[in-house]
Amino acid sequence: MVTNMKREPTSKPLAFSKEQMAAAIAAAPDRANDPECPYDPNDAAAVAAFWAKGNVRLPGQRGQQKRPTKVPVTVRYSPEVVEYFKATGEGWQTRMNDALREYVEQHRAA
Repeated sequence: MVTNMKREPTSKPLAFSKEQMAAAIAAAPDRANDPECPYDPNDAAAVAAFWAKGNVRLPGQRGQQKRPTKVPVTVRYSPEVVEYFKATGEGWQTRMNDALREYVEQHRAA
């Protein structure tokens, strides 16, 4: 038997009334003064130029890579080495990379 369940609203009511929001907008300064802003927020051309360089991405889409791209290689390791790192859980490949990087740094200094 299927019963029709009333759906709950997914959005919350506004925390402020329309009058309170209008009053806050009216009280806002005409010009913004933000010394940490990377552009002059009062200059429409500067705002447009800054945001024209931006990349819009949808939720769930990956952004640009923050670190340099790693080099893909095919390599064979002994089963014991692979089992050891896999047993450490998710992220085992990163830990293996970190262990190899540490080895390289120690031996590069020598």
